[in-house]
Amino acid sequence: MSTTQFDKIYHGLSPEVGKFRVANSGMAWKGEENEKVVALPSGDIKWAQWFRVARNFQLRVGLKDRRRETFDGFMREDHDKLASLLKQYFAVTLEVKDVTFKGWNWGVTDIQGQDLAFLVSNKTAFELPLNQVANSNIAGKTEVSLEFASSPSAGKKSSRNAPDEMTEIRFYVPGTHIRARGSDAGSQKSDDEEGEEMSAAQAFHDAIKEKAEIGQVAGDLVLSFEEVLVLTPRGRYDLDMFIDFLRLRGKTYDYKILYSSISKLFLLPKDDQHVLFILGLSTPIRQGQTRYQYLVMQFAREEETTAELNMSEEDIAKYDKLKKHYEDPTFEVVSGVFRALSKKKIIGSGAFQSRGGHPGIKANFKAVQGDLFMLEKYIFFVSKQPMLIELSDIHQCVFSRVGAGVGATAARTFDLKIITKGGPELTFTSINKEEHEPVESYLKDKKIKLKNEMVPDVDLLAVGAGDSDEEMQSVASSGDERPRPRVGGDDDDSEEVLDEDFEASSSDEGSPTESESDSSGGGVTASDASGDRELAKGSKSKKLSKKKEKTKEKGSDDEDEGEDEKPKKAAAKPKPKPAKPRKDDDAMDVDDEKPRPKPKPKVKSTPKDGEDGPAKKKQKIST
Repeated sequence: MSTTQFDKIYHGLSPEVGKFRVANSGMAWKGEENEKVVALPSGDIKWAQWFRVARNFQLRVGLKDRRRETFDGFMREDHDKLASLLKQYFAVTLEVKDVTFKGWNWGVTDIQGQDLAFLVSNKTAFELPLNQVANSNIAGKTEVSLEFASSPSAGKKSSRNAPDEMTEIRFYVPGTHIRARGSDAGSQKSDDEEGEEMSAAQAFHDAIKEKAEIGQVAGDLVLSFEEVLVLTPRGRYDLDMFIDFLRLRGKTYDYKILYSSISKLFLLPKDDQHVLFILGLSTPIRQGQTRYQYLVMQFAREEETTAELNMSEEDIAKYDKLKKHYEDPTFEVVSGVFRALSKKKIIGSGAFQSRGGHPGIKANFKAVQGDLFMLEKYIFFVSKQPMLIELSDIHQCVFSRVGAGVGATAARTFDLKIITKGGPELTFTSINKEEHEPVESYLKDKKIKLKNEMVPDVDLLAVGAGDSDEEMQSVASSGDERPRPRVGGDDDDSEEVLDEDFEASSSDEGSPTESESDSSGGGVTASDASGDRELAKGSKSKKLSKKKEKTKEKGSDDEDEGEDEKPKKAAAKPKPKPAKPRKDDDAMDVDDEKPRPKPKPKVKSTPKDGEDGPAKKKQKIST
């Protein structure tokens, strides 16, 4: 018996290369790596087609049970040889199918057996295998989204050299479609009754679900739960569990989730009344434009379920800890069946407890509120978009409390910033201050580097005091006290001016002296002595400069002698009182050698040479 062999041939969508042989008894393909064999007896072969595909040319073989097998990798010169072999051994003509290369993105869809063909100018542009469609959704009024199941090796560790896979494609389907009434069983259609009008997108969506057999499997339903509350994606769904996959049926969306695409299972108590059961997915599900990598279900603790699995005792024995009959709380039944069918361990809450005795604490991430769970190997933030952080991926955790504003809210809460080794920084805010101690103890036990930037309560009040002096005066002063007026300008200049003003006054009460009241030129009043403290800094500087010039030009002989004996100071700049002097002899020397913490009243002295006026201050001569 003569056998013809072709090398470097692919079977179906597999990336594995193998050998293809044709003989009188039929066709066969054998892989080079796992040595998988696909055999096609001669009696099953009904037709054959030749296509131009991405991997050179494809031989498509139709079988008698409406199945088909495809083999890629043939060269152009192999066509004549294959056509001769098929005609000789199987009496089948090799039909050449034209493929369009226009690259247009508009055309006509046609369901051809197990494939969805996209035709441009009556030629095939591409084909999609319907048996690989995992889900179909209407994304908007005129868009239909098809999601594809991951390859069988999805559960294995991905390789850098792994080929790319298409996970989703969208079709824009405008217009309307007329579906004839009476197509359903038991319905009747009258002569004048027209068909039901619906959107073309809805009709295309229904056809895909029917042909792709979404939600169907070669087997019976194992267990079903109705109206399960799902928080992510939010809604009420019916939970249909089969041997190999889960079907999630809602009013708008219908999801098919393979157990092989489940990466992790979590069972976490939300509060005293509810429990969360979470599925981590390696292939996210989509709802419109949003991708969901976690499926979060919520169950009441007190809700119980009596169920019996639609499986034989022999099949149940193949799974670990799977029972035939259940009469337990609903969350225990669901989690137990999922754990057995997906063959994944359930991750619990661990040893962490908050001040209230819960395994999670309330926190915010940006504008989203959720529960922050401290697990044995993870920190899990459960919200509308859950986030899972591995402890081994954390570089440092930073505690802080002073953020954008300072006040009572900041004093009651703190922030936790998690700095990952290779990813972004995640900041969780508005955490109750009472949870700081258990969170810090948890992170220390996990040997995570910590940094504390929290401001103590006393310092927090001090920071708040610096924002507004008027606010602190209103808080500190009682109804009987008058707030001390503010002094404008620099702090140093203001202090010197206050000292000079109090030196110019004759008493703490601010009343004028006897000599001042008897003066013909007008005495210095209390307001003049104390100074106008609301004056601007600029006007006060001008007055002080003028006063300084007059004092130098019209000073008395005694003052000149005193100044000659007194050594000059480089840094000290004496400033006289801002009030206008009455006479030249009334100019006062101000000792700015040391700042005075409290002003002292000036002692009265007898006027010299019969002159009326305030006595001059005795100068200090430094040696």
